[in-house]
Amino acid sequence: MKRIIRKVAVLGSGVMGSRIACHFAGAGVQVLLLDIVPKEAAESTKPAERNKLVNDALSAAIKSNPSPVYTKDVVKNIKTGNFEDNMKEIGSCDWIIEVVVERLDIKKIIYDQVEQFRKPGTIVSSNTSGIPIHLMAEGRSADFRKNFCGTHFFNPPRYLRLLEIIPTPETDPALVEFLMNYGDVVLGKTTVLCKDTPAFIANRIGVYGIMAIFGLVNKMGLSIDEVDALTGPLIGRPKSATFRTADVVGIDTLVKVAKGVYENCPTDEARDSFEIPAWLNKMVENNWLGDKTGQGFFSKRKNEKRRKGNLYTRSAKL
Repeated sequence: MKRIIRKVAVLGSGVMGSRIACHFAGAGVQVLLLDIVPKEAAESTKPAERNKLVNDALSAAIKSNPSPVYTKDVVKNIKTGNFEDNMKEIGSCDWIIEVVVERLDIKKIIYDQVEQFRKPGTIVSSNTSGIPIHLMAEGRSADFRKNFCGTHFFNPPRYLRLLEIIPTPETDPALVEFLMNYGDVVLGKTTVLCKDTPAFIANRIGVYGIMAIFGLVNKMGLSIDEVDALTGPLIGRPKSATFRTADVVGIDTLVKVAKGVYENCPTDEARDSFEIPAWLNKMVENNWLGDKTGQGFFSKRKNEKRRKGNLYTRSAKL
């Protein structure tokens, strides 16, 4: 089958979903971006109210810095909607990318709806950060399983080159070959073929590095500022270093990936490094999730002196 991607559906408009939608729009692809109907709009018949969550998320993405689009006019390639009113429209899409919350049960509910409306042969993929791909494919139709795999983008999608392609044993090899090439040629990515192992490649390494450092914080009596000073450009890493990187990734996502590795790798020699410190769990409970909530290890506020951009000030003390 010769595949041409004219239209993509992105299911989930959070930090990753909205920015993945923008990246495809920037590549000239038509995008259908969907999310849930807000609880307060459950009885409403007004599209503006029923699509408030997805529209607000897209608006926030467009205003974010660094920008997820090269020019603002590409946003016209994105149409928004919600799972209840617009899911049937995925039938006109060539690729459906699921980017909902990192919970297998919720992803499976979304896939139940996808199976109702997708046309046979349509690519379906998940942007999961670490849930085993084969678990999401269980119980699905043969055509779904053949055309399903993981496509893990990294935040922010426009700027981070890596795209992990994670097939299952049932994924059509021709689809894998297509995605490896499409990610490279059209999306400008360095595509990497991964085995369906917990957290795949980048997060297995990256989250291990972050969690190992978290484990040393109390042992060595280090502060957030000291850790980021030691683990940034000084050793050839980005200036976001450790704690700012955690804020960008999302502390809730970091915790879920770490828990996934801990639970699914019982014989891993470094398993104990993935145990979640009590103070990290407390941050999740407080909804201190990083950039997505405006507060994590650092809090975001307007830089009044420069009249543009943001300043990040340390908000957490370990």
